[in-house]
Amino acid sequence: MPLSPFAHVNAEKAPLYRAMMQVFVAAKERFLVHLRPEDVHERLGEVPREEVERALQQLVDWGNLQAEPDTGRVTTVEDFYRARYLYQLTKEGEAAEIALAAYDEAIARRGALQAVALADIRHQLRALQGLLAETAPDPARIHFLLRDLSRVFADLAENAQAFMAGLGRTLELRGADREAFLAYKDRLIDYLQRFIGELVTATADIARLIREIGAEGGAGHPAPIERLLRLVAAREAQDALVGDAEGATPATDHHLAQWRARWEGLSAWFVGTRHHPSQAELLRNRARRAIPELLDVARRLNEQRLGRSDRAADFRTLALWFAEAESETAAHRLWRAAFGLAPARHLTVDEETLALREADPVAASTSWLAAPPLLISARLRATGSYRKKGQPPRVVRRDRERALLAQQLAEESAQARAARRLLATGEPVRLSAVGRLERAPFDLFLRLLGDALGASSHPETAITTLSGDGSLEISLTPLGPETRARIETPDGTFGGRDYLLCITDLEEEAASLQKVSGERP
Repeated sequence: MPLSPFAHVNAEKAPLYRAMMQVFVAAKERFLVHLRPEDVHERLGEVPREEVERALQQLVDWGNLQAEPDTGRVTTVEDFYRARYLYQLTKEGEAAEIALAAYDEAIARRGALQAVALADIRHQLRALQGLLAETAPDPARIHFLLRDLSRVFADLAENAQAFMAGLGRTLELRGADREAFLAYKDRLIDYLQRFIGELVTATADIARLIREIGAEGGAGHPAPIERLLRLVAAREAQDALVGDAEGATPATDHHLAQWRARWEGLSAWFVGTRHHPSQAELLRNRARRAIPELLDVARRLNEQRLGRSDRAADFRTLALWFAEAESETAAHRLWRAAFGLAPARHLTVDEETLALREADPVAASTSWLAAPPLLISARLRATGSYRKKGQPPRVVRRDRERALLAQQLAEESAQARAARRLLATGEPVRLSAVGRLERAPFDLFLRLLGDALGASSHPETAITTLSGDGSLEISLTPLGPETRARIETPDGTFGGRDYLLCITDLEEEAASLQKVSGERP
């Protein structure tokens, strides 16, 4: 029967099997190879003895354990013929537990951006650079520095990959608690800001050290690091040395190739080229992009809070309606009502049809059964094509219309930016001191005021909230009930109770943080 060392993972009693295998793994760590059923039962606690014995036999059948007759405590002939077994891990069972432990560790690992590792790498490189000046450097010290440098670099790269992958999954927050996410956003932005600053500072210094240590010495002269790598490779291969006339050995060549590969990996991580940027630069760019992504998630959460359309929620509701449909006919009616689809009809609307519709308009709510028919060309019915054969009509150029549309969009965008700059000053101001607002600033002001008042649970308490898109922070503090504010607009006068208003542009603050991080030496 073929062995199935992973069968216990998906079995009915998987928790019991996993616990029993952990008992054997822990026993092997204490140099206990064989275990009796009573030893396993004692470590498991409340599991019945009979169930333990059945589970042990099942693990033997799967190939995770090996059973051997237990003759160590035989005192009579009856004891000899009674079935007693000692159990131990098989190679397959031990390999399966190692694989499962690695799987559990990878699933639970969240990763981190290690600024401390950058400082350690810089320190080790400086120590290596100091050893290059020595005539006869100590191979043991070189080996220790390179081995520690390799380990720290591997941890840095692995943790950075795990952190950025986990960050990408974390940003996909659907239905998350808004307050918890906003608190997480603030901590994460502060965390990314500190790491980006450390990365910018350390990367330049580390890249300089790598270039100096690994620079070629000219014709016939290898890089300085090559001499250190050869000393380390020879030290590692001492136990397997087989000398020859040239003094080189296959073992030394093998270890030297491994250390060269490690050094090249370290160099590629911090030193990039024009066409292949370094991994450190890619990590910095990815960390910077996380800030706008956080703002986008905040915007989506605010849209959901304000009751705007949520496509996922709409589809879930629609799916519930389909599940609750009384009959197939009702489900088809729901389908047509939701998606507006009907049997395909190949119709053509030309200038004549448009003229008829303008002369005798038909409401959009009119059923197609009651609407006047559309005449279909006989050529369309016969050939499937409406137009005559021959040269196709000339394509109408829409350059002027596109230019006008682009100009209109640019003007609207400029007005929106000017309105944001006018209102989002980050300084508190009384509404009575605003004075006059043009249309665009006044429209933005009304939307922000509505967001703030809608988020307030009591009219007499101060409120701090975000705009619908999450890009503006609004703080609104009511003044005395007797106060009044008036704002003049092109369409009239807007009046009401006076408030202390403070609007802050969060996107501008995030851009300033990125600029400061990028310019920091």
